[in-house]
Amino acid sequence: MPTEIEIRCPANGQLVGSVPITPPDAVRAIVERARVAQVAWAAKPVAERAEFLRKVRARLLARQDDVVDCLARQNGKPRTEGLIHEVMEHLELLTYFADEGERILEPRPISAHLLLHRQSYIHYRPRGVLGVVAPWNFPFTIPFGAVAMGLLAGNAVVVKPSEFTPLVADLGRQIYLEAGLDPELLHVIHGYGDVGAALIDGGVDMVEFTGSVATGRKVAAMCGERLIPCVTELGGKAPALVLKDAHVERTAQAVTWGGLANAGQVCASIERLLVDDAIYDTFVPVLVKKVQALRLGDAMGTAEFDVGPLVNERQRDIVERLVNDAVAKGATVAVGGKRVEGPGFFFEPTVLLNCTSEMDILTKETFGPVIPVMRIAGEDAMIAEANRSSLGLLAYVFTRRSEHGRKLAERIRAGTVMVNDVLASHAMAETPWAGVKNSGIGCVHSPEGLQHMCEARHVNYDIVPWLSRELWWFPYQQKNQKLFKRSLGGLFGRGVDRIKRLVA
Repeated sequence: MPTEIEIRCPANGQLVGSVPITPPDAVRAIVERARVAQVAWAAKPVAERAEFLRKVRARLLARQDDVVDCLARQNGKPRTEGLIHEVMEHLELLTYFADEGERILEPRPISAHLLLHRQSYIHYRPRGVLGVVAPWNFPFTIPFGAVAMGLLAGNAVVVKPSEFTPLVADLGRQIYLEAGLDPELLHVIHGYGDVGAALIDGGVDMVEFTGSVATGRKVAAMCGERLIPCVTELGGKAPALVLKDAHVERTAQAVTWGGLANAGQVCASIERLLVDDAIYDTFVPVLVKKVQALRLGDAMGTAEFDVGPLVNERQRDIVERLVNDAVAKGATVAVGGKRVEGPGFFFEPTVLLNCTSEMDILTKETFGPVIPVMRIAGEDAMIAEANRSSLGLLAYVFTRRSEHGRKLAERIRAGTVMVNDVLASHAMAETPWAGVKNSGIGCVHSPEGLQHMCEARHVNYDIVPWLSRELWWFPYQQKNQKLFKRSLGGLFGRGVDRIKRLVA
């Protein structure tokens, strides 16, 4: 059995590092060590834990080039994407939760509705140890968003990164330790699916998983058997609706970036472009021209480029198979359409025209640099097509009428719908990142996401402590029953009937 995983750059095949495989039978002991350390961490005030996030922010600022370089080597990402998509986004998340965490986690009063002599409040306490099973497409910002929020909530965290992109997880942990974190509060374990399963089975109190629908079902089932909460983000098939009054230049630019950033390996990528028949002939040539201008490249080189490689050969094979299926069923390749021969797992930035709903490219998640285009007549038909997918993470609407765009957005079954923008909501730490349908359960980011990392505990207390007993306690008395009947009419009756029952 192998004892380590070798990591090769997907752009050129060069060996860039290795990590030791964590034996699955060692995971439970790691979780228990984290649990022991978590007790003292949870006892610290939220304000102190928030101040720690500010220290992490300072260390990340100082080491941003190291993170970007690591992402370039192990993912093949353009350095601009590593900087903006991952480093900047995490800096923003650290800032938001450091500033707002104390407010979000303060006790929440509940107004009494019936028993006015008593009051209630919700207070938030950490769950214990958070297990994070992370993907390869954003291997820094996704897991360490959960790390930052989990630590702020008072939890310890154990991260299992993808076996394709583990190096940046080790670097991220190092940055957190440099900021002063107890090493036992944050662990990174490495390996394949058996190590991820061992983490879920290792006594963690909550799981955050990002990945495929098929694996997400298994994660949710394992968590259900153990009665621990889980959050699953399982990908999307995001539609973009280009209405007849859309701004052609801005929309074409947005669609190009929204479909092809990170080589299309984004769960929020535009994977279905629905263009109104009235603007189709004007819009599509502009889009095609912009995609034709994109440059493929290797982040380890010196030349500037826009689109990097896919993460591995398997992912490139999936993209190629979906494109070939579409062409066989009548799609037209306007630009791109094939793999790039030579070192690295490159696939040409692609636009497919004349796509129909019978093609796999419009039903299965592509996760590659392909924009399939459908010509559709009318908004109702666009909405119907947008909602046809079994996935519902993100969707986009482009129109010059912002209010109208919002009304259409409310008709789309997706966790987030952006009007006249793409992808950027993941960088807004204050907003929930969540899917509907098969795109997952629960949410990350947002105040709700932070609160869900805690146990929400209810306290109910008396504000009239001198009562000797409650009327509904033993012993039951007939006079109290009559009083209750009159009270029910007064409390829940309406109009004249209410008065009659009160005086009966």
